Amino acid sequence: MKLLVAIAALTGSFLFYIIPPANVKINRSYTVDSLGACQGAHYQHGKVYLYGDRETGMMRAYIPGKDTLTWTGEEYKLTQDGKDLINHPTGIAWNGVGPTFIGNSIRLNAEGTQWRAVIYSINWEGLLKTHTLDGNVLRVIEDDACIQGARPEYVKYKGKWYVATADYGNHGNEVRLYNPERLAQVSHTKEDGVLFKKFTCGPWVQNLHWIAEKNILVLIQNQVEGRKWRLTYLDFERSVASGEAVVLKVVDIDKPDELEGFTFLSTNQTGIAVTSSRKDNVHFINVNW
Repeated sequence: MKLLVAIAALTGSFLFYIIPPANVKINRSYTVDSLGACQGAHYQHGKVYLYGDRETGMMRAYIPGKDTLTWTGEEYKLTQDGKDLINHPTGIAWNGVGPTFIGNSIRLNAEGTQWRAVIYSINWEGLLKTHTLDGNVLRVIEDDACIQGARPEYVKYKGKWYVATADYGNHGNEVRLYNPERLAQVSHTKEDGVLFKKFTCGPWVQNLHWIAEKNILVLIQNQVEGRKWRLTYLDFERSVASGEAVVLKVVDIDKPDELEGFTFLSTNQTGIAVTSSRKDNVHFINVNW
């Protein structure tokens, strides 16, 4: 019972199914430059895409080695007509079959009570070819259904793909599931047919990561605002069904900086965590299930 109470105090969630926590080990930490403050990591087709907010929003492609990343020489500016468009990228939703979305979360006041969240429907292949968003923005969607920011990630629920997103703040936080086909057609997420389901979750969610083989959604979080690492593993289907985050395990990592993103690579044993720090911003992590 004490364990349940402790986890409830940490996560702000209400339903728990406790299993032994994964053994998480940081194998190597090192610095990847030219990203600005790194905001996330996305893996597909053997490449890791790190995105950040340098002088403009931008993204670079890397080939992962055992504990290193080798830059391919490919850099992509999230600009349109030479102007910064996605200035603070927060999430890439790509699954190879549906529309691709990139989130942009903009804090409008110091208190964090006002946000502008935008989700862009993107021609992904066009972006990779031209290296900018010129001609590759298919739709601009105001995420007015959000509370604090947009961080899109594809998930699958009962055999159908949805775009999940979550809030960052410390009150009223939700994970929301949007219909991707409808999302790609609208101008606002509050329009009819966009929101499918939502459930409450704990605070300070920076990004989301979907583990398809295990039907687990990982909340990539800070333990307190802007500091300290937390990975929260959710029983996704039970969370959607109950309307509250069903926590399988919480992994707190003793690092003082701001965890921004995480992705597994070709297996669910090796992953990359990224932070907004200028030094030691990329970390190779081993997870023992």
